[in-house]
Amino acid sequence: MLFRFQQALALGSALVALTTAAAPAAAQQGLPLGGFELGQNVQLGTPQSGLLTIQPDRLFSESLFGKRVAQEIEAEGAVLTAENRNIEADLRAEEQELTARRSAMEAEAFRTLADAFDRKVQETRSTQDQKLREISQLGETARREFFAASLPVLEGIMRETGAGVILDHSTVFLSADVVDITDLAITRIDKVLGDGVDQPDGTQDQ
Repeated sequence: MLFRFQQALALGSALVALTTAAAPAAAQQGLPLGGFELGQNVQLGTPQSGLLTIQPDRLFSESLFGKRVAQEIEAEGAVLTAENRNIEADLRAEEQELTARRSAMEAEAFRTLADAFDRKVQETRSTQDQKLREISQLGETARREFFAASLPVLEGIMRETGAGVILDHSTVFLSADVVDITDLAITRIDKVLGDGVDQPDGTQDQ
């Protein structure tokens, strides 16, 4: 009975870790256009291919907004983990007490108590799983809001470069005329959004 709850706690900890994980370190870096470093105050001109790329995971996780969200999720996850440990200790103590009483009880009476304990474990597991899902939803909601708020900045970069499209960097296999704008976009989005706490759309409450 209690073992199943312990399994749920282990799965929950793994999901929180995945939720708060940073973008992969092996993400490829974009190629500068015409020898200029991105972010310098220069006119990039019109790329021959009219093509820009961006690394969405880095854009979010390395922005001030994304870092703030990651910290909040980590804090919520730590609270849930501590709560789960306390619940597990209480359930273990209750199970041991029930086991100790078994020899002095009628089989039917013991089965009634054991079934009640099993229901309690399952209900507790369901409640804690729901809390975990809510923490995960915080990150998903914040990510959607971030990209929606970032669109005007990205559109501005497109106008400046004369590009007709921005692709996910991971989808481009090889091109000599592609410029990755992730670092430039992070710098500009940070100036506009900051960490998102003071944004009027209420993202700080998510």
